[in-house]
Amino acid sequence: MSEVALSNPVLVEVTRGSLVESRHRGAIAVARADGELLLALGDVTRPVYPRSAVKLLQAVPLIESGAADAFGLDDAELAVACASHSGDRVHVEAVRSLLAKAGLDESLLACGVHWPISENPTRELLREARRPTPIHNNCSGKHAGMLATAVHLGLDPKGYERPDHPVQIAITRILSETCAVALRSDLMGIDGCSVPTFALPLGALAQGFARVASGEGLSAPRVDAVRRLMQACFAAPVLVAGEGRFDTEVMCALAPACFVKGGAEGVHCAALPELGLGIALKIDDGAKRGTELALAATLAALLPSAKKALRDLIECEIETLRGARAGRMAPSDELQNVLSELAARG
Repeated sequence: MSEVALSNPVLVEVTRGSLVESRHRGAIAVARADGELLLALGDVTRPVYPRSAVKLLQAVPLIESGAADAFGLDDAELAVACASHSGDRVHVEAVRSLLAKAGLDESLLACGVHWPISENPTRELLREARRPTPIHNNCSGKHAGMLATAVHLGLDPKGYERPDHPVQIAITRILSETCAVALRSDLMGIDGCSVPTFALPLGALAQGFARVASGEGLSAPRVDAVRRLMQACFAAPVLVAGEGRFDTEVMCALAPACFVKGGAEGVHCAALPELGLGIALKIDDGAKRGTELALAATLAALLPSAKKALRDLIECEIETLRGARAGRMAPSDELQNVLSELAARG
């Protein structure tokens, strides 16, 4: 384990019986649009790959280019363009509809193939002796949005996922401008779905989501774009993730006070429009359970309505397969203390 990982505080603890069985270290940044950090717990200056946590920003060219209006995209299609979806029928249909409105089909999707996240479509495919296709990939909506943008701009849709394609160049510029940070080519990686992902500090990521939340520091067209995408996600939260999944559950409970989006390897971001704040966090070991609990606890400290709404997400019971209580997962004492101080400051 790196020295950075060891220096980050324990954010989440998992107990079994009387002992702490697992610990999740990480870092959290809460920022205003001007970059002021209200909370910097752990190393928030170390560059991390945001992965799918920035899908809303990756969908901005779909709006700013005029493609969304030209193709008459509705809330469901815009929400799925920001999604890491479960592969349920509602998701697949929304992606196909987006592609069809742009005169495209799924053969152009360059996201690759994996089994649906949701159990039901996986079982359906198995019953029918079929294998998944790229449209079942959780990133297919994002890719459909990129394809629609390319077609509307008169660009060759083939190769839209490459770093040198104009659509990806536009996305890189949008990420840099929104997060007020220069994205370095030596810190570019390739995401699991084949598009570029740039590492940037959690503090900059939190500032970017504060700008999304407040509109401060953004051009008028950018403000319109991010607000339209957020409103689409609030209108159709099940399209952003799926039934029973964290992002959908949180936005069902808290929208329009909170937009949340997770990424792979323990990254999660949030925009709080009513407060003008952004949140970015990463769990060092990449565990989704630690990431989601830490973010739920942070939201509860900032939004009065979140404490009750997200109670089951903050103090999770660990049960046996027969339903008996065996332990619990909860924020660490250090995280709870820091969040109490943050809540007290208002």
